[in-house]
Amino acid sequence: MKILHLDTERSWRGGQGQVLNLNRELSRAGIATHLVARSGGELLRRALAEGLSAEGLALRGEWDLCSAWRLSRLLKNGGFTHLHLHSSHAQGIGVIAAMMAGFENVVATRRVDFPIKRKFFNRVKYGPRIARFVAISKVIRGLLADCGVPPDKIRLVHSGVDTEKTKAGSGAAFRREFGLGDGEILVGNIAHLAHHKGQIHLVEAIPAVLKAHPKVKFAIVGDGELMGELQNRAAALGLGENLIFTGFRKDVDAIMDALDIFVMPSVMEGLGTIVADALAAKKPVVVTDAGGIPEIVDDGVDGLVVPAGDPAALAGGIIRLLGDEKLREKLAYAGRAKALSKFSAKAMMEGNLAVYRELSR
Repeated sequence: MKILHLDTERSWRGGQGQVLNLNRELSRAGIATHLVARSGGELLRRALAEGLSAEGLALRGEWDLCSAWRLSRLLKNGGFTHLHLHSSHAQGIGVIAAMMAGFENVVATRRVDFPIKRKFFNRVKYGPRIARFVAISKVIRGLLADCGVPPDKIRLVHSGVDTEKTKAGSGAAFRREFGLGDGEILVGNIAHLAHHKGQIHLVEAIPAVLKAHPKVKFAIVGDGELMGELQNRAAALGLGENLIFTGFRKDVDAIMDALDIFVMPSVMEGLGTIVADALAAKKPVVVTDAGGIPEIVDDGVDGLVVPAGDPAALAGGIIRLLGDEKLREKLAYAGRAKALSKFSAKAMMEGNLAVYRELSR
């Protein structure tokens, strides 16, 4: 078995973390794997830094015929048994490459719960050339079926995280950087700043939390198209130094350690693997019921789940945790246990490996 992976994204987001985790775990399991990623992109840089087998291509858009031709040469001459496509644009390039090479064992992972538009090119991308679709949540499995993918071609494999990457004590430098004392509580979100991630609802929730707990600090970690809008709303609400916008950071694992409570306010979410990261880091979480997030968190068992798009409910969940240290501790331990048992990178790799083996019969 030899797997060729394709991801076309230049930036670093949750999906690219999953591709890196999968390639790493497959290599550890002794499965030959090779990653093609965008030249100059963060995924390629990190894969090469880890010593994984990887190379760059231009990957200019989802119908880049030059990149598709080069990929088809790899499929024909590289001894690969499977092609695994990890992004929407990768599906376009990958399907063309598979057609050029006459290659059949093509797997595509769907990670987002955005509706799939019914247009000609999507009929190609989600058509018969894809032998199996991997859905990372039940919500996405339903979305694929609704757009016409035969249910018998869809397999559910939850995303997985490196459960040991957040090191206890590593967040001390971040707390010092922003002048946070040992006794101060830091509540935070780590995600791309986009409408579907719902950070505006977290900003709107903060005044109610501060009314009940005036000394609490908040951090929104990440960058994106909503940065200006979020900063303007925070200023209008007079949040001042109570809310930190860090921008893009590479030390997100250390920042996760620095947090006392993690909040995920998404209004749309394929699964939300950063929530699994928070559970693995033993952080009590307040999350919304958007998309696949409830597949990670059971309300009151290993986190608190509130309605999406409701700042008052979000504030209520945060206030409840702030006022109950024993509950925070209980949820944190239960969350860590769940991450280890159900959302590890190894479990995710084994799920994908089962799909490859199914196609090899």
